[in-house]
Amino acid sequence: MKKYASLKSIASYIPSRCVKNSDFEAVLDTTDEWIRKRTGIQTRYFASDDENSSDLGTKAAKLAIERAGLAVGDIDLVIVATLSPDYLGMPSTACLLSAKLGIRNKPAFDISTACSGFIYLLSLAKSFIESGTYENILIVGAEKVSSILDFKDRSTCVLFGDGAGAAVITSTTEQDKSILDVHISSDGTYYDYLFTPRTLKGSGFLQERFSPQYLQMKGNETFKLAVKTLTNDVENIMKKNNIASKDIDFFIPHQANLRIISAVGEQLKFSSEQVVITVEKYGNTSAASIPMAMNDIYESGRLKAGDLMLLDAFGGGLTWGSALVYFGA
Repeated sequence: MKKYASLKSIASYIPSRCVKNSDFEAVLDTTDEWIRKRTGIQTRYFASDDENSSDLGTKAAKLAIERAGLAVGDIDLVIVATLSPDYLGMPSTACLLSAKLGIRNKPAFDISTACSGFIYLLSLAKSFIESGTYENILIVGAEKVSSILDFKDRSTCVLFGDGAGAAVITSTTEQDKSILDVHISSDGTYYDYLFTPRTLKGSGFLQERFSPQYLQMKGNETFKLAVKTLTNDVENIMKKNNIASKDIDFFIPHQANLRIISAVGEQLKFSSEQVVITVEKYGNTSAASIPMAMNDIYESGRLKAGDLMLLDAFGGGLTWGSALVYFGA
């Protein structure tokens, strides 16, 4: 009997520190009205100084495992998507998160695809499950983006927030509870549209070699390319699977900017009831934004078992992807 991958549970964690647009007025040449008009964002949440991405992800992961009806020991693989890892290069945030959960002697690794991270996680989990390699996979998008923001740059620092979203992907024989299809892609020729530089300082013995820098973005260029790319990608995945807009219960895009979400939603002819929007509450939480938005409609009682979700995201790399996912709870 054929095996399918199923999104069995969803959960999220939001830090306690709420930052309003008006809080930036004291340190930047900006206003609440300016931020709302250009982004749709009203608030975002920042982690405390002693909270890292692995801490945020661990809290979301515990709840996701519990909601899946599993024990920690049932998890066969942990994958984390983040652009704000606890450490540079090693250890991976996934290893740290696994240790905090009490998972030992199981594989764990990170991926770095920025805001498209959760879509990439779904693609990996789907492949591992359908190949029979693993039965229960924990995927986590966890971000402390505030740790790489320049709070003197109003074009970027007002856009982002911290948070984590987690899901458990399990094996099923029921296609109507499965991750139906995932498309992922990239184009590195546009790398400088959205990036976090690491400036080389020298290569001599015992010399300081680099220093971490702040996130940088070409906003207008990214906006235009994101709308075009996401619209085309979503149209392609729907056409391939013979699915029309009316068949989708929830369209859950990456929560980067309300103008991007509105432009894509209008071009694809989704109703306001279909489009899930949380950017006004959380800002752009990168790899965590889609699972956090999904968790919002789950906890509000809107998301039901068997509902068909269309997900799409666009991020640094540049990377992008889309997914058709039945909620398999």
